[in-house]
Amino acid sequence: MSTTDPDALLGPADIRELAAALGVRPTKQRGQNFVIDANTVRRIVRTAAVAPDDVVVEVGPGLGSLTLALLEAADRVVAVEIDDVLAAALPATVEARLPERAARFSLVHSDAMHVQELPGPAPTALVANLPYNVAVPVLLHMLDRFPTIERTLVMVQAEVADRLAAVPGNKVYGVPSVKANWYAEVKRAGSIGRNVFWPAPNVDSGLVSLVRRTSPVETTATKAEVFAVVDAAFAQRRKTLRAALAGWAGSPAAAEAALVEAGVSPQARGESLTVEQFARIAEARQ
Repeated sequence: MSTTDPDALLGPADIRELAAALGVRPTKQRGQNFVIDANTVRRIVRTAAVAPDDVVVEVGPGLGSLTLALLEAADRVVAVEIDDVLAAALPATVEARLPERAARFSLVHSDAMHVQELPGPAPTALVANLPYNVAVPVLLHMLDRFPTIERTLVMVQAEVADRLAAVPGNKVYGVPSVKANWYAEVKRAGSIGRNVFWPAPNVDSGLVSLVRRTSPVETTATKAEVFAVVDAAFAQRRKTLRAALAGWAGSPAAAEAALVEAGVSPQARGESLTVEQFARIAEARQ
């Protein structure tokens, strides 16, 4: 890790000054809450285990708090920013505060949900403070589109963190939990208070670690087929799977037949099943 000037990172005064100069007011519409605490971004980089050979993709870099800390630790950083003003300003911030690392920074001005390719070497890690309103779809899109991402650490709303990391049987286990588990081993990696953000959100945040599975879920069903079962099971999560999957299978009887073939009780509910069991149900209908 390079020993750069600690003043390279952005503090509360730097963030407000930058925002004022750009005429930026954080918007709820885009879920913008800027991190203003240098210790928090260092902690995120540490928890993400960013190494000197990593190519890190960051979604929603904002004014660059986390970006600068990532650039100090990684080989390269590619930031994906949708906001026109923030995207235009970030390269200059990097150049001003970390000039010796600026050549290792790339910016993609785009909606992360539409990103199909990234400049430079393939990314090995994803580290991001994800906007609360789009955290799950953005995370799943990036994991799906960029299979070289081995490690992910995202900061999300605490409730979303709990859902992503939930295990079968947990009351918040649902669609995000199962779909994230298709790609990775998922766990909670810490909590973040409200005061490290500007503006301070009215919810706590959590860190979620996702380490890509070394071997994918073993199944002859496609990801789309498995995810269709997951969506159907949780669309009516209080119902038994025999009832919840009736529309997906064509009838309650067809759903029951697929469940029995998959070795799953027709009286079970979606919240009790692993991703592997969902895959077996998808196979049974092929």
